[in-house]
Amino acid sequence: MIKTKDRHPMSMFLNICMKIAIIFTVGILAFLIGYILIMGIPNISPELFAWEFTTDNQSMMPAIINTLIMTLLTLVIALPFGIGAAIYLVEYARQSSPIVKIVRITAETLSGVPSIVFGLFGFLMFGIAFGWNYSLMSGAMTLAIMVLPVIMRTTEEALLGVPDSYREASFGLGAGKLRTIFRITLPSAMPGIIAGVILSIGRIVGETAALLFTAGTVASIPSSVFDSTRTLAVHLYALLNEGLYMEQAYATAVVLMVVVILINWLSNRIAKKLAK
Repeated sequence: MIKTKDRHPMSMFLNICMKIAIIFTVGILAFLIGYILIMGIPNISPELFAWEFTTDNQSMMPAIINTLIMTLLTLVIALPFGIGAAIYLVEYARQSSPIVKIVRITAETLSGVPSIVFGLFGFLMFGIAFGWNYSLMSGAMTLAIMVLPVIMRTTEEALLGVPDSYREASFGLGAGKLRTIFRITLPSAMPGIIAGVILSIGRIVGETAALLFTAGTVASIPSSVFDSTRTLAVHLYALLNEGLYMEQAYATAVVLMVVVILINWLSNRIAKKLAK
């Protein structure tokens, strides 16, 4: 039998373009990872992991801890609202309702807003109006607003992908609406929800612009959520911006990449366990 791609020149052309795009994308990724590793690994030293930051050691340990705290606090704030909104849109609201359409359009619009705009909004709202100034809470609230559309939309799509027969079988056995949602629907949609959480974590860990206006750049572990702090991405930006610690900046980039990979790996492990 003659293959379709041999019969249609356009199919051959599209197949070649797809392969070129794959090679180009993988090549850029490999180049970036290789460049960061080559430039950063030789500059990693024990002084960079000192417990306290000084102008002599340029330690990134406080920034690593702050990144983990910021990620956890942001997810604690954003997950209940994002998942709760998705449950309402899918399980309770009428799909033809204008409110549902407005919420979906708004979420998609917010997903495309530049992070610097979120930073300015967080500075005016949480920093000035709420009086939190540059603080961990201001940064977490701003990042929660940033990742909320991602969590909500991915959770909504995951819930829509659950077959209606699951719900009907649960109702047929006498389960109520709420019990069906938490015992049948949400567990079935958990892989999709975790995928949204992983995307959100990647954006939280790599965010810089929004946190410069909200969390600040103090290189120390905060004693409360209303103290200023800096994450690993902001620490990397500060080192590069000063231009005096390029070696430490490359080493920080390696650690940031490793942290992102470890968080994604851990999230995938959790997703697989929940899926089982």
